[in-house]
Formats: sequence, structure tokens, C-alpha cells
Amino acid sequence: MVRRLLYLVRLLLFFILVFFIGKIIFVLYNANGGPESCSMADFREVVRHGFSLDFSTSLYFVVIPLLVVLASLWVKSWKVLRGGLKVYYLLIALLVALAVVADAALYEFWHFKLDSSFFQYLDATGDAFASVSTGYLVVRLLAVALLVWAIWKGLVKITPQELSVLSIGKRVTGTLICLLLIPLMVIGIRGGFDVSTTNIGQVYYSENQFLNHSAVNPVFSFLSSLDKVSKANETEKRYHFYESGELEDYRSRLFAGGGEVPADTLLNTRTPNILLVLMEGCGGRFTYLRGDTVTMPHLLALSREGIAFDSCYANSFRTDRGLVCALSGYESFPTVSVMKVPSKSNALPSLARSLKRAGYSATFVYGGDANFTNMRSYLMATGYERIVAQEDFSGEERGSSKWGVTDSITFSRTLELYEEAVAAGNPVFMTLLTLSSHEPWTVPYSRIADDPIKNSFGYLDWCIGKFMTRLKQSPAWDNTVVIFVPDHDIALQSSDPGSSHIPQIWCGGAVRSPRVISTLCNQNDLPATLLGQLGLEHGDFAFSRNVLSSGYREHLAVHYFNNGFCVWDDAGFSMYDFNADAVMKEIPESSPERIRCAKAVLQMVAEDFSGR
Repeated sequence: MVRRLLYLVRLLLFFILVFFIGKIIFVLYNANGGPESCSMADFREVVRHGFSLDFSTSLYFVVIPLLVVLASLWVKSWKVLRGGLKVYYLLIALLVALAVVADAALYEFWHFKLDSSFFQYLDATGDAFASVSTGYLVVRLLAVALLVWAIWKGLVKITPQELSVLSIGKRVTGTLICLLLIPLMVIGIRGGFDVSTTNIGQVYYSENQFLNHSAVNPVFSFLSSLDKVSKANETEKRYHFYESGELEDYRSRLFAGGGEVPADTLLNTRTPNILLVLMEGCGGRFTYLRGDTVTMPHLLALSREGIAFDSCYANSFRTDRGLVCALSGYESFPTVSVMKVPSKSNALPSLARSLKRAGYSATFVYGGDANFTNMRSYLMATGYERIVAQEDFSGEERGSSKWGVTDSITFSRTLELYEEAVAAGNPVFMTLLTLSSHEPWTVPYSRIADDPIKNSFGYLDWCIGKFMTRLKQSPAWDNTVVIFVPDHDIALQSSDPGSSHIPQIWCGGAVRSPRVISTLCNQNDLPATLLGQLGLEHGDFAFSRNVLSSGYREHLAVHYFNNGFCVWDDAGFSMYDFNADAVMKEIPESSPERIRCAKAVLQMVAEDFSGR
């Protein structure tokens, strides 16, 4: 049995070695100075950060050999089993060789990691091959063949020629060991016991995207994208409602852009320090928007002393989707999470990137796992220089919440980081994503003991109150604008017109005066509206509208739920379900044009997304 186990260990180490060599190939092929460069110190970090994906992918490949080893305990003909393994090795060698060579070769053209978008070009091979010479193709095909041969030979050499037949007692013991290894391998493949599973974003560590991409395992990138990118690429076909001319008419109406910012701007400076607080699940139901003055009294007070957008709606229903809406001003989809497709999400505009161009520093603070749903990948690719997440807190702090570090601790850390950044002199953009107002609704707070959900939001409000009290006493206050907006509402789907109605509040010393803005808008209008107030260009935010601009005339807000959407205009509300292919509810009366506008928006975004 020892010989069998040593075989599995050698196999695992061999695959890790192959992926290490793959990283060398990728870096040597693509590192050409400038942004795409990699020193020896950089390469060590690439290997260190990329190891988790290499290990997880290697474990995938060892699963079949483990099952063969288990079978060998009871099947006497090892020669037959070994022959089957040789065929398996050939398939794996072909997969790995193609992934390594294609990833390195295509990166110079694509500048993102190999994924299943590769299949988009199979029906246009003539155009693709026209851009390279025959010699170019021959050299790379030879490289694939050589790598296939080397990997296959190495795997065959590792595999024992003969395995002895064991006694019944040793067979039973060996079977138990193999059965115990299966769940251990599943845990390794999954990436441990954390909430997030193994994903590409977990290896992102640098502002230099080339280093992040160098760390990503190409086989994992390709296999993990099969479902996500196929769904993403279906969006353009699935949501095709209008021909181009009619669609452009809707675009000119709904996303006209332009217009002058009113003279009574919201801020008293063009270069405030900005604190953006994304409140987990904090829809209108527990706030002043729905008449609840008890659950979140501090937020109510802030709405009265600052600027309250009281007709704002969440664009989606999950954190990964809501972040992209708020930070990139990008519409969501009914069935696709943009953040989970790095080749697409990493190309989006973002507040962080736009503000960095204006001299701002950009930091993101989250008490949870920043690798969840490829969050780290998205944040770093779109301009955040620093991400402070649960691993940056002590072990005791990390255990303070089911999801990581409880909000009172992250608010306190955020204030410390914010004051340090402001003291450094450059304009500051800092984002905090809270997490405690989330199931299982367990928080270190008990003001509303009979309702754990309300109590969780009461705790978030208590944290906000403490945070704002301390911030008002800080020298940083006078030049600060704090923006509170949720990532989404906690309702996943509802025919209630008030569902997904969310607070958006701007407050701080940089706010000119209290006021209420009742203009209908989405949370993805935040980037264009904020950048407009700062006098900064925001034309790359194609689906974010400056709602304070005189050019914003066609008021519309859309919320996407699973395979459907809700839409509001100044006349009312409609709910449409794609499963039923029907309008499910309308208030006050039928409005086909409202539905048509929402479908036009969805088609525009689907076309944009497919083209990225």
C-alpha cells in the first residue's frame, strides 16, 4: 500500500512541477519590459500566490488515479489498469500542453488568461490565422506536441510497472485509506473550509495585471470559465429584441449623456476625500424609505443632515453583482454575474480607476474573504491599489462573524486607514463593504431581540453611528464626503414596487447643504453622478447616468432578479418574468413602453458585454 500512496504523491508533485514550468514559459514568452515585466523577486511572488490554484488543479488530475489505485486493491490485473492510465495520461497531457502553449501564445493578443471565449474564434479560424504566419503556427504546434510527449512520458515513468497482490487485511486497510483520501482531496480542490471556493481571484495580489495573470493556472482558468463564459456569450443572442436602428433610438433617449451640471452642486469642493460605504443588503424596508424610524435611526439622521436620494433602486440582488453596479456603473443581468467572468469584468470602467487618474489613492476594505466570487480579481483590475480583507485582521477578529470580521471592527479599521491616508496628503478614495447584515443574522448586539433580521440592520446602524461620530471629530471631516449605498436589498424577488428601493445618502463636511433628490435612478448611476460633481470625465461609463445633469430626461430604473426584471419610470412600475415570457404585475396600469425601454437597456448591455 505504501508503494501505491507514494505513486499518488509523486503524481501530485509532478503536476505541480508541470504548472511551475508552465509559469516559466508564460513569463519568458510574454515579459517584454514595461508593464509586462517580471523580475526574479516578482516571479517568486507569482509562484507563491499561484500555488493554491496549481495545487487544486493538480488534485483534480489525481482523482482518477486514486480510483484506479482503489480498484487495484481488488483487481489482480494491474497491467490492464496501467494501460487505462496511459490513455488517461495522454488526454491530460494534451489538455495541459494545449492550455500552457495557447495561454502563453494568445496572451500577447488578448491580454487576459485563457478561457472558453477561445471557442468564439473557432468558426472564424481563417480571420484568426490571417494575422499570423504559417511558421508561427508550426512552431507552436510543435511546442504542444513536445510538451504532450514530455508530460506523458513523465507520468508513465512515475506509474509503477508492477504492484503486488495484498492480503485481505491490507486490502481492507488500503480501501479505508483511499476512501479517507477522497474527502480530503475534495477539501483541497475546494480550497479549504472557507465560504469561498477556489477561484481565479484568490491569486491576484498586485496592481500589475501581468503578474496576476502569470499566477493564474491556465487549465483552471479555462475549465472554470466554461459555464460562465458560455452563459455570458449567450446573453447577446438571448436578449435580442430590436434591430440596430430602433435600439439606437432607445440609446439616444435613455443614455443621452451631456448636459450641464446645475449651479447648485452638492459639494463645496471639486477634490473632496471620498468614503464610500456599501451596506450589505440594506434595502429600504428597514429604513426611513419605508417609514421605519426605529431599526436604523442613525441612517435616518444622516439622511436629514446630508443629501438623500429617495428614489434610488438597486440594480441586482447579490453582492458580486451589486458591487459591479455601484463601482463600475454597469448594469447587471438576470442570469449572469459579471464579476465571475474576469475576462469581461476586468475590462470595465470603475470609480477607482477614474479617481486614480485624478490623483486619488484607492483602497478597499472588507472584513470577509476578498477572493469570494472573484472579487479580488475585479477590484485590483479596476484600479484599487490596496485591498484590506479578513487575512489582514487578527485571528480573534476573524472569528467575530460567520462571514469574517464583524462590522464594528472593520468600521474602526477603516477610520484608522482613512485618517492615515488623508494625512499623507493626496486625495483619498476609500470603499468599505460591510457584511454583518447577512444571514444567519448573528451579531454582537441585541437591541431588537425579537427580530434577528431587524437586529442585524440595527447593529449595522449602530456601527454607522459610532463611525460617523468619530469621523465628525476628525480633522479629515471638513473635506470628506461619505456616501452610503447598499449593494442590494435582501429580497431576491418580489412583485412589491418597493422592493429594491434603497437609500443613497451623501454626507460629510464637503457637502454643501442638506437636501432631498427625488429623481428616479439606479445605484449604477453613482459613478457618473459623483464624477460629474467632481468635474471629471465619465464618458467611459456607458450605462451610468449623471442624474443631476440637465441631459438626464428619460427617468428609468431597472432591477434584475433571476430570469426577470422590475422597471420603474415616472409613471409607475412593471415586473416581467422571462420564464413566463409575460408581464407579471403593473402599477398603476399597463405600460408596454416601460417594458420596451427595460428590454432595450438589457439588449444594449448584453451587446456591450459580449463585445468586451
